[in-house]
Amino acid sequence: MALTAKQAAFVDEYLKDLNATQACIRAGYSAKTADRIGPELLGKTCVAAAIRAAQAERSQRVKVDADYVLNRLAEIDQLDVVDILDGAGNFLPVAQWPKPWRLTISGLDVQELMSGDTASIIRKIKWPDKLRNLELIGKHVGVNAFREQLEVNVNVSLADRIAKARERAKRGD
Repeated sequence: MALTAKQAAFVDEYLKDLNATQACIRAGYSAKTADRIGPELLGKTCVAAAIRAAQAERSQRVKVDADYVLNRLAEIDQLDVVDILDGAGNFLPVAQWPKPWRLTISGLDVQELMSGDTASIIRKIKWPDKLRNLELIGKHVGVNAFREQLEVNVNVSLADRIAKARERAKRGD
């Protein structure tokens, strides 16, 4: 079944932020009913298929897929601070850093402090969150080491339930 113009617009808008309600509004649906219409559209087979096809096309176009994500996560996990330090323990110039380091840090702060005739430079780097990175790798490969698990094995027979109910009835509970 072919998509209507509004449904096609919804698919395009949904891919921007994966927010069905906002995608509805941007696609021209009423803001008053968008929170109801969005999930309805996602449940329609033709719309869901169009979204999957568009996501696959985009993934192919930008060359980002599950393998790419896992490779990047592994690269981040294997970052070694020694790669960006010289023999004296000072940071190398950023241009000399390996590419994974340049792509991964989320902040670099350089301050020059003057104290009389002496100048000192303070460099701060915001490192990647290694624990979060490992959690993402674990989720990607199906290791659920970080997921809280609660297993309850309750085997209560119908006879046990009836007996307990009779006891409560006798006590007047």
